[in-house]
Parts: sequence; C-alpha cells; structure tokens
Amino acid sequence: MPDKPQYGPDNPHPLSTMKTELVWEGKYDEYGNRRPIKLPTTPLPLQHIETIDEPLDREKATQRSMFDLEGFVQKAHRDDFRNMLIWGDNKLAMASLLEKFRGKVDLIYIDPPFDVGADFTMQVQLGDEDEILQKEQSILEAVAYRDTWGKGTDSYLHMIYERLILIRDLLSEQGSIYVHCDWHIGHFLKLLLDHVFSQEGFINEIIWKKLTTPKVQTLGFGNVHDSIFLYRKTYEMSFNQLRKEHREDYLNSMYRYVESDTGRRYRLHDFTQKGAGSSKKFGDKVLPPPSGKHWIWSQERIDEGIKKGIIVFSKTGLPQVKRYLDEVKGHVIDDIWSDVDPIGAVSHERTGYNTQKPEELLDRIIQASSNEGDLVADFFCGSGTTLAVAEKLGRRWIGVDLGRYAIHTTR
Repeated sequence: MPDKPQYGPDNPHPLSTMKTELVWEGKYDEYGNRRPIKLPTTPLPLQHIETIDEPLDREKATQRSMFDLEGFVQKAHRDDFRNMLIWGDNKLAMASLLEKFRGKVDLIYIDPPFDVGADFTMQVQLGDEDEILQKEQSILEAVAYRDTWGKGTDSYLHMIYERLILIRDLLSEQGSIYVHCDWHIGHFLKLLLDHVFSQEGFINEIIWKKLTTPKVQTLGFGNVHDSIFLYRKTYEMSFNQLRKEHREDYLNSMYRYVESDTGRRYRLHDFTQKGAGSSKKFGDKVLPPPSGKHWIWSQERIDEGIKKGIIVFSKTGLPQVKRYLDEVKGHVIDDIWSDVDPIGAVSHERTGYNTQKPEELLDRIIQASSNEGDLVADFFCGSGTTLAVAEKLGRRWIGVDLGRYAIHTTR
C-alpha cells in the first residue's frame, strides 16, 4: 500500500492554494473546465419592428398604427442612431448587439428577477375599466422560467453570470452598471459582480428605502429596502456628483446666523486640520493653531479673509470662517436613498406592472452616470422606466425584455 503523501510547507495540500470563488452546478463541466457561454455562432439579426424617438401622446396614438414610421425620420438622433426596444431572450439579444455595440454602452441598469420561484403571470387591467385579465406565461416565458429557476439558485446564478459577462463586453471604458436586487439573492449577486468586474470595480452598495411603512412581519424587523450595486468597468468611469437641497431643520440648526447689512445666512466653520503647523497672523494678533492641528489657509488667504470680514472670532478667541448658505449647493447625495419615494397607489406614473420602479430613482442613476447623448441600456426593462427617463434626459437607449406585457407596457 503506497504511503500517503506528506503535506507541509514544502508540499502544500492542493486545497490550501485554492482561491475563494462562488461555485454552482453548471459552472464547470465534468472534466473540471469552465463552461463557455453558449452563444450563436453568428450574430442573430435583430428584426426591426419600430423606430421610437419620442412617445406618442394619446391623440396621436389613436391616429397612427404601431408600425407607422412616417414622420419620425427627422426626429432621429443627430448621429442617425435609432433607439431599440427588443422582445426576446436578452442573452441572444446582447450577443447580437456585440457586433455593433461592443464597448459602446455608457450605462447599464438591470433589475433582474430576484424572487426565487417568480414567474411571468400577472394581472392586467383592460383599458380604463375595472376589468382584470390574468395574463399567463407564453411558451418563451415558460422556457425562460424553467431555465432560470429549474434548478433553483444554481440555474439562476448561471443565467445571471452569462449575462454579466456580455454586459461587461458591451460597456464602454467610461461605463458603469447598476444591479438592483433585494435580500433574496443580493449576497450571491455581489459575489458574482466581484468576480466579473473585480473587487476593485465595486463603487457602492446603494440602499433604497422602497417602502415608507414596513409590512407586518411575525418575526424580525420590517423589511423596507432594496440594494443597488454600482460597479465600474475601468478607472475611467464617468460620474457626475449630485446634490440635494438641505433639509429645513438642518438649515435652521446650522445656518442660524444672519448678516445685518446683507441679510445673508451663514454658519461658522473651523479651518484647521490634524497635523503640526506654525502660528499665523490674524489682523494684529498672532495665533498658534489648536494643539495637534494646523491652519489650512495660507497667510495671504487669511489676510484677504480678514479684509473681507469673513473671518470672525468666537468667544474663546478662536478664528472661524463664515460659510454662506447661498454659496452652498446642497448635500452630496450619499448611498442611503430614503428621499426617493415608491410609486403611490394613485400616482400618474403607475402602469400596473408589479416591479415598476419610480422615475425619480432612475433619474438619479442616469444623471449621475451618464451625459446627454450617451447610450443607456436596460436588458430586463420590465415596465420601461429606465428607457422613458433616458428619453426625457436626452440619452440614447436600448431595452430588452422577454415578457410580452413588459414590451407592451414599455412602449
């Protein structure tokens, strides 16, 4: 009987050198090789159904058929781009888009299904009446449901992984992706995103308060939030810093001083930082900085501040600088979004689509991570909020969904 191998520093066990990774059934074949993404050998042609450059209002919609393109040519984008709404499997659609759009999409937002066991059935309202129709799965949707959830979490992870690889190839060097999820599958998605875009590609986990009032639960705290993961493709990621107006209670507590001659509201702000530093002259006074700190302004800037009257002295004799309210643009938006309300029961936005997201949510994402004329895509477009907001903000867009009702609602 052969001797068992002796493992140690000079002969490490194979398991001791393995990297951490997320593994699911189907990721590797029976020989231990990574399974490639199965794509068509040649790009599938995308059937051109309709050119959309701005939504039709109700009056025009009654006068034109869905396929009447006359009159829309002059409203196309200046570079002759045509927005695209595609009905079908997003994996095949993305594979076809790679031929023309590899490395050209500036922003991708996806809100993939994340409720294990969800399907494509839904209640559909007919017209303006109260009549409701139960929309059942189509054959395509039933197949997708089987492939996505047929093996539970394993098949779901494989489905998402393949699509994230294609998304990465479609993103531009300045591009970024937002992935919307909740507690069902979010922890797995984070690991997949780390794997596809690298841990260095992670920017934020945004917490969106999706409910104003928690649902009654028999155990635990009320679940009121979703997570949105933001990843970049490269260090060249485009991002516009957004701000929101200060709350009234914040203004009253912080900007409580008013200049008698100008009426300008201001607060007093310290202008020291940690680290040793020398004394500076403040008018006829020479003052050392507080212990362990240094003045962050140069002597020239201090002299100018004294002359303009924006440096004042506290009761303790510490110089402070005036920060005027009219020079402040507001709070930098952080990664907890409790100020974006869900769609109300009587909101004009409401379409009746179960997973519809508010326009304000997508408005913030699109304005932060794209610029006018950029290309925005949503490959699980659902009710079409991403595309509608992109259109309003002057972005080009591509939308894909497998559900017939999703395409109908989006249009």
